[in-house]
Amino acid sequence: MFDSLATDYNRYRPSLPDPVVQLLAATLDGVRAPKVVDLGAGTGQVALALLPVLPADSRIDLVDRDAGMLTTAIEVLRPELGQRSAIAHVVAAEEFTPVVDGDQADLITICRAFHWMDRPAVLAMADRVAAPTAAVAVMGDGSLWTHEADWTSALKDLIRSHLGPERRAGTTGAYKEAGRRYEDDLAQSPFSAVTEHRFPLTRMWTPDHVVGYLRSTSFARQDLFTDHARFEEQARDLLEAHAQDGLLSEELDFTVLLARRPGAVR
Repeated sequence: MFDSLATDYNRYRPSLPDPVVQLLAATLDGVRAPKVVDLGAGTGQVALALLPVLPADSRIDLVDRDAGMLTTAIEVLRPELGQRSAIAHVVAAEEFTPVVDGDQADLITICRAFHWMDRPAVLAMADRVAAPTAAVAVMGDGSLWTHEADWTSALKDLIRSHLGPERRAGTTGAYKEAGRRYEDDLAQSPFSAVTEHRFPLTRMWTPDHVVGYLRSTSFARQDLFTDHARFEEQARDLLEAHAQDGLLSEELDFTVLLARRPGAVR
């Protein structure tokens, strides 16, 4: 679905908030050379945010179906790695296997991607590759489609006027809500000891940033439109009309479900 979107994805997708980075780093306390597996890695936003808190000799396995996304991720990460290493795996999340047989992950992250995955299969894979005390972090903050504000409501109305009433997902289909909550998936997995962490934050957007972000989404990607240039012109006008001092405000919670095997203690 996200083929050829790497440039816009890398440029416009928001990074992890610092409190989330610190929470994830705390799961690795005492691990000298941690191994992190990032599922649905995209262009490496999670990995790039984590690098400053990872010790030397750490390794990040970047897992994504899209080779173009991972090529961009490695290009972005390479100047920042130092002694750390990053390996790209062009496979579905549930098909990931470590480069070294028997190697174990100390942290598995899934950011804004769990809803696209075969979640029971992914968690079964995680059970095979995770160290006994490893954490699985399922995290996200929704999207501008789910955010409720005057400007996002107007923007959704504009998108619907071009693409029809249903939220789109890919070139032909409509988005379908997950059949059950992520907490339920985790509760029925080996990682059933779950704590929820919510981090309220305010994110500021410029109209140009929103327009660029939309190109990276499943609901407003460029190839869905018969006249994408016209849509972007209308979207920019709409957003500029709603902006205050050139900015649009998004109030949101960034949520992390931190899951471990019952009784796991580091």
